[in-house]
Amino acid sequence: MAVILLLLLVFVIPEDFDSKSKQYLYLDTPEVIQERYKKNLLDEDLDEVAERLEVEADNQMYPATLYETEESKIYILESKEALDSFSNVERVPAVHVRINEDNQIVHSYYMQGYETEKLKNLLLVYHNRLAGHDVIEDFSNNIEVRKLYQDSEPLSDKENMIPVFLTFNGSLMSLFIIAAYIFLDKSEGIIKAYAITASSVWHYLLSKIGVIILTSIITTLIIAVPVMGTQPNYFLMILFIIASGFFAASLGLFMTSFYKDIVEAFGGMYVVIVIMIMPNISYFTPSWDPDWVKVIPSYVMLQSFKETISVNGNVTYVLVASLAFLTLGLSIFILANYRFKKTLSL
Repeated sequence: MAVILLLLLVFVIPEDFDSKSKQYLYLDTPEVIQERYKKNLLDEDLDEVAERLEVEADNQMYPATLYETEESKIYILESKEALDSFSNVERVPAVHVRINEDNQIVHSYYMQGYETEKLKNLLLVYHNRLAGHDVIEDFSNNIEVRKLYQDSEPLSDKENMIPVFLTFNGSLMSLFIIAAYIFLDKSEGIIKAYAITASSVWHYLLSKIGVIILTSIITTLIIAVPVMGTQPNYFLMILFIIASGFFAASLGLFMTSFYKDIVEAFGGMYVVIVIMIMPNISYFTPSWDPDWVKVIPSYVMLQSFKETISVNGNVTYVLVASLAFLTLGLSIFILANYRFKKTLSL
């Protein structure tokens, strides 16, 4: 699995995703106004050259002109029919620019129903010459922006995917793999045979955790080293893998003590999977970051792995998270040990 994820990072996932928004406009205005509108777009174009092409909507091809700025790709369509196709069928942002009865330029935005009230209010004033673009731009330019970590550098989109892979291929997979180990031992009678030996139960449990943590370290290095090189803090990364892996494996042990086989445990495992996946939404959509998501262990794992691969990452955060996972993992391990002492031979 680690090799597959590495191949995806190297050959499939681009260094940076194309995050530019696409806008489709139809200029239903006199030729003079159209030329002025296009000239303004051309001034903002990256290479100051408009590209003639065809775009597809509702299985039909429509001629268009593309203007590409730093933030967006703007397609000027040549018919109202094309605009309706993109709005009604393709469900993408579309704008009808026309002249009203008072000879004023009016921008009609085709909404799709998921826009926020803030965006709608912004669109209402954006093209207003008295309280529109100039005021908004001046206000935006005067906003003070301070970096929390002055010496840090942003990760590329490819590098930003690595914490997700490390969290789920390493720490969280520990929970499910160790469950599979225990159920396999139960089905083959190894657990019953172990019950009559002189070894302590916690030795048996810790041996399983040791295998899982060692595997997690190896798979993490397989993913991180070829892509990130020497940039990550590998000592901190391995320390966190040990702590988070110990927590996840202990949780897996504790859960397996309540079930006889993996079929019975599937419902509980499924609930854990759903809960652990939820912080991914917050990770890729920072604007959605409610407080209750932050208490889910995978949220802390994602942020900690991100700090370990970032230049001048927050070492304190990772150390505190490691200590918390070790403490919590030890508590769960003690509970799992108690449970297995009672159910080892069942």
